[in-house]
Amino acid sequence: MRVFVTGASGFIGQAVVKELMGAGHQVTGLARSDNAAQKLIKLGAKAHAGSLHEPDTLSAGAAAADGVIHLAFIHGPGDIPLGRRLGLILGGSPLNMVGRFGAAITAADRRAIDALAGALTGSGRPLVTVFGTMGMAEGHTATEDEEPDPRSPGWMRSQTEAAVKAWAERGVRATMVRLAPSVHGDDDHGLIPKFIAAARKHKSSGYIGDGENRWSAVHRLDAAVLLRLALEEGQPGARFHGVADEGVPFHQIAKVIGRRLNLPAVSITPREAARRLSWLAPFAAYDNPASSQQTQEQLGWHPSHPGLLADLDREVYFRA
Repeated sequence: MRVFVTGASGFIGQAVVKELMGAGHQVTGLARSDNAAQKLIKLGAKAHAGSLHEPDTLSAGAAAADGVIHLAFIHGPGDIPLGRRLGLILGGSPLNMVGRFGAAITAADRRAIDALAGALTGSGRPLVTVFGTMGMAEGHTATEDEEPDPRSPGWMRSQTEAAVKAWAERGVRATMVRLAPSVHGDDDHGLIPKFIAAARKHKSSGYIGDGENRWSAVHRLDAAVLLRLALEEGQPGARFHGVADEGVPFHQIAKVIGRRLNLPAVSITPREAARRLSWLAPFAAYDNPASSQQTQEQLGWHPSHPGLLADLDREVYFRA
C-alpha cells in the first residue's frame, strides 16, 4: 500500500514510518522543511513538500496514496504563520487571545482533515486520524464508545472527531485513534520531558493535591503498530484507544522523576501548578484513565513494550 503520512518526521511519525515500511508499505511523508525531508529520506521514505496551512498539498498527497495517516497537529502559536499569528494577537481583547488561538488551531485541523478526506471520497481508501484520550470525561475509565467531553483539557483537539465521522459516511474509510497523554520512548519530547524540566527548574518534582489522578500511557512503538493496524483493518467511523497503561497515578510519575533527579517529590496546590507548568497544569491535574480492551479485541493489538514507569526510570530521560 502507498501510504501518505502527515507528521511523519516527528516523534511518533518516525516510528510509524518504520512500522509501515517494515510491513511492506511504501511511505510518503509530508515535509514542511528541508530538515524534515532529510529525516524522511534517511528512513527510506519519500518526502512531499507542504504543510497543514496549504490544503492543496495535503489533497495532492492523499490523492496519490492508497491510504493516509494524519498525525500532524498545530500545537501552539509558533506553528501558525506569522501574518495569521499577528492577526490573532491584534484581533481583539487580550483576554480572548487564548480562545482565538484555540479556534484557529481547531479550524486548521478541520481544514486539513477535509483536504485529506476530500481526496479520498467515494474510494473506500483509509484515513486514520489521531486525537487524545485527554478529550474524554474524567473520573472513570473511558472507553472507545464515549464521546469527547467539552470540559476536558483535550477538548480543543477532540472537536474535529465529528468531522471524521461525517467523512466516514461519505465513502471514506475514516477511523479515529485516541492516543494516551503520554506516548513515551526514546527521544520523547512530549509532556513527560516538560515535567522533568519543571522539576529541575523548581528543585522538586510536583504533583497536584494527593496525586491520585491517573494518566494513561503507551509506548510509541506500540502506538505505531496500532496506527498500522487501524490503516489496514479499521472500519469506517471506528474509534480505537492507543492505551497500554490504563491509569498510572500521577504521584508515581512525579516520584520516579524526583528519584532520578535526586529531588523531593512534593504535593503542590493548583495555583502553584499553574506557576510551575503554565498551560500544562490542567493536564497534570486531570484524572484520565482509559481502556483499550475493545481496540485490542477488534484489531488483535497487544502492547508489548515497557510501561510508562519502567520506561521513565531510565537514564535516557534525564540527560541534561
